[in-house]
Amino acid sequence: MTHKHTNQLIHETSPYLLQHAHNPVNWHPWGEAALKLARERNLPIFLSIGYAACHWCHVMEHESFEKEDVAAILNEHFVSIKVDREERPDLDEIYMNATVMFTRGHGGWPMSVWLTPEGKPFFAGTYFPPEDYYQRPGFKRVLLHMAQLWRERHDDILSDATQMVEALSKMGGPAGGGGSMDVGAVGAVGAVGAVGGERVATGLLPLEAVAEAASHIVRAMDARHGGMSSGSNKFPPSMAIELLLRMLPHSEELRKSPALELIELTLDRMARGGIYDHLGGGIARYSTDPQWLVPHFEKMLYDQALVSAIYLDAHVATGREDFASTARGIFDYVLRDLQHPEGGFYSSEDADSEGKEGKFYIWTWEQVTDALGEKEGALFAQVYDVTALGNWDHPGDAHVPDGAKNILRLLKPMDETARQMGISREELDLRLSESRAKLLAVRNRRVRPGLDDKILTAWNGLMIASLAKGYAVLNDPQYLIAAERAANFILKNMQQDANGEKRLLRSHRAGKSHLMAYADDYAFFINGLTSLYEATGNLRWLAEAERLLDITLKHYWDRNPGKNGGGLFFTADDHEQLIVRSKLATDNAIPSANSVMAMNLLRLHLLLGRNDLHTRAAGILTVFSGQAARQPFAHELLLCGLEAWHQCVTVGFQEITIVGPLDDVRTTELLRVVHGTHRPNTLPNSQPNSYRPNKVVALLDPRWPNAAAVAKAVPQLVGKTMVNGQPTAYVCQNYACQSPVTDARTLAQQLA
Repeated sequence: MTHKHTNQLIHETSPYLLQHAHNPVNWHPWGEAALKLARERNLPIFLSIGYAACHWCHVMEHESFEKEDVAAILNEHFVSIKVDREERPDLDEIYMNATVMFTRGHGGWPMSVWLTPEGKPFFAGTYFPPEDYYQRPGFKRVLLHMAQLWRERHDDILSDATQMVEALSKMGGPAGGGGSMDVGAVGAVGAVGAVGGERVATGLLPLEAVAEAASHIVRAMDARHGGMSSGSNKFPPSMAIELLLRMLPHSEELRKSPALELIELTLDRMARGGIYDHLGGGIARYSTDPQWLVPHFEKMLYDQALVSAIYLDAHVATGREDFASTARGIFDYVLRDLQHPEGGFYSSEDADSEGKEGKFYIWTWEQVTDALGEKEGALFAQVYDVTALGNWDHPGDAHVPDGAKNILRLLKPMDETARQMGISREELDLRLSESRAKLLAVRNRRVRPGLDDKILTAWNGLMIASLAKGYAVLNDPQYLIAAERAANFILKNMQQDANGEKRLLRSHRAGKSHLMAYADDYAFFINGLTSLYEATGNLRWLAEAERLLDITLKHYWDRNPGKNGGGLFFTADDHEQLIVRSKLATDNAIPSANSVMAMNLLRLHLLLGRNDLHTRAAGILTVFSGQAARQPFAHELLLCGLEAWHQCVTVGFQEITIVGPLDDVRTTELLRVVHGTHRPNTLPNSQPNSYRPNKVVALLDPRWPNAAAVAKAVPQLVGKTMVNGQPTAYVCQNYACQSPVTDARTLAQQLA
């Protein structure tokens, strides 16, 4: 195809950047060449940040960036830079903070930021319509005004931009954290002190404060539909639910509250709502209404990872099989539609197809009955809320399909629906399963939403960890195979040698890996590797996790001995110098690197027998405790880390060792108890007996050729053997071990 325009983005691999490669705008990728051009021409920079699955990014491209008149203004007065936020989260974080400050709290994508040639922001916003519209200034008017200000008030702009950088620097680090700690100068003993008889890190948030934060979350939840009550949009609250599950055993107030009921309500309504894809599996980014009906249809890999993991946790905590089924549905989607042939996982699927948001997923009554026939179509429509009038009323919206539109959702639980229809649950399940398969086949003939097929190390780490958990909890080997293939893909394709170290890279696409990895790439991938080790006992995964952990601590750790020293910077010490080097623990759509790394350090401290890692965990949790106390809704996973820390230093993690042939059904039964999916009938089916997040698991198959070497490499395995030739479990906690056991019931009693 011949294109009228081609700009510098044509040389990039990001699907988002390539989408703009034939705009008439003279786009540049972020880099020294573009920054140098701005300095040489003394022009301000127009920075546009978005991502491939962003609906309003597509809208702004079509309305403005594809237009010759808009491009003429940009090309004359600015150096225009386009950034994929998923490839460059460092830039996205800095300039999103600036955008939020300029707009007094409103952020999002597309992000539009005006910079000095030195990269300092002097104005920002998000989406701008091409012309003035409903109190939003038109993009062309804003561009001309910014160009005029640059010419006429140049010195004022430079001064204001410098002040903004100073404000961003204050935002880029912990404010008022806990007590200071030079973790390079003290050992594990020196990092803790006696407080009320409990050993806690200096300045670290007490467990009672973590419980109070969890109570705040409960009070903020929607008692009618689940999820968080704030605003019209509802995001899956995976990290908040994990915090509540962790804190229930610690807090009588929480146990008396409706916390567990709200967890179940939230997960039930999400799984039944339109945010879940009832035909193909997978979860959408968020719901645009309180009832979880109308999703923002994009599907992000990180959501699949985080949401599937919390459904597995809730399945273990409650015993509800429908939660396990939802996790399986998400896994089915990821393995079918988001996995590279060689193993890595793609980033996302778009919300749009054929220029209309949600068109791929929407059904009319006629489409359903044509595909299924009148009888089965009527049954399916009754169950999934398909009507002739539609359940999604967006009259005049050009970005959704025409006609009566229906988003599939389950109005009622299946058991209740079967009773009302007068048929068995088994018959209903069978008929609906056949209908879903037929409709999925029909849907697969439609034009699919765009696929962002770049592979990101961080997001793959999240998915690997969830799949490893899925294998452990559901005992389905396909999840393990997929997780190991993804880990192998990253280790093979997404590392580069640098001064004798194999360093991770951020992004891979079309055979090319590039961009130095960030702290979240290391933290999330280390979590995935550690989870793979615990699921399989394969020493390779543990060795790789330790190697990458040492690289992380070398290049990302804040060695400042001052008040807020400790914790991970987002960028490495040899990264490109930006206007801010941030160090945050704020959990957003994905958890922060510091939150995940704190948990990694606690687990690997035990698995590797390294006290220095225990001290590093204390450093992270201490420096960010103050922020977590003030902003619990932005630090849910850090609060989970604090809960884990308190258990680690008081009663200890449960260190569970299983020795036996891994293909022996007796070994499998022991592992089912460990992972909470087998509850011997002598024990109550209650949450504390099943959900055990603070455990580390080591496996040893005596038949392995390297079994002796594995046993020596992992302290937890030393001296552990089968008893009387039977698969055997060992439970140790707080430097003391219980008697080895060979039957599931006794193991369950020990763990309880």
